[in-house]
Amino acid sequence: MGASRGQPIKLARVTKVLGRTGSQGECSQVCMEFMDNTSRSIICSVKGPTCEGDVLMHAHPAGV
Repeated sequence: MGASRGQPIKLARVTKVLGRTGSQGECSQVCMEFMDNTSRSIICSVKGPTCEGDVLMHAHPAGV
């Protein structure tokens, strides 16, 4: 997925874990900032254990 579909993969650092979501709390909502542009941050859902300072690969669609 990601690069094979023409979507750029970017690295993003988790700056804050906002809370749990999903019917059984299986996802975390996190605020993350892109490492190549630290003035840009987004909120997204992440599945699996996540804490502040983690670096994630984010394959975002165009326009995000």
